[in-house]
Amino acid sequence: MSPKQPQLGSLAIQAPSLTPKTVHVSPSTCHDISVFKDLMNQYRKLDDTINMRLNRTTAQFRDRERSGLSGKGDLEEQACAHVWRELVANWTRRKDLVEYCVGVVDQSLDEKHQSLQAAGDDPSAQRKAKGILYAEEVKRNQIHNELMVETIVRKRAFDAFRARCRYFEPPASDPEARKWWDAA
Repeated sequence: MSPKQPQLGSLAIQAPSLTPKTVHVSPSTCHDISVFKDLMNQYRKLDDTINMRLNRTTAQFRDRERSGLSGKGDLEEQACAHVWRELVANWTRRKDLVEYCVGVVDQSLDEKHQSLQAAGDDPSAQRKAKGILYAEEVKRNQIHNELMVETIVRKRAFDAFRARCRYFEPPASDPEARKWWDAA
């Protein structure tokens, strides 16, 4: 396959991008719900394709073994460990993103509450402030709902992972991975 040819089919979904894009999350990312949800969907691709990812990773480790480049341990165990590290890293990034945006939107909501109180007795200013406050509360609820969605997505991915990697346990030397394992 030439380096200029785009990856097609399931490989395009499974393989990491050859030109990874760094996304700088700012408060505007959190306030634009469509951008925020699109970013979350991109991060959730690994979870959505967990079975395919496990199949491909196992095949890659099998190919390495045939080439004499295998690591130590069982082939399936190596593949499971590799996918588990990817899952944990992805879950951590998503958790950090959601928590950051929850903080940003909650702070914005507090500021809107203060502007409502500062509106005084002017009915027009109060109506405007209440409308803005309502829009912020809707946004806040949508961001907070992502916490529940995250719980469901992680559980589903974890269950699929456990079904394929029955004997895998993350090493005790990796506290972040152990934390996610014990939480699931």
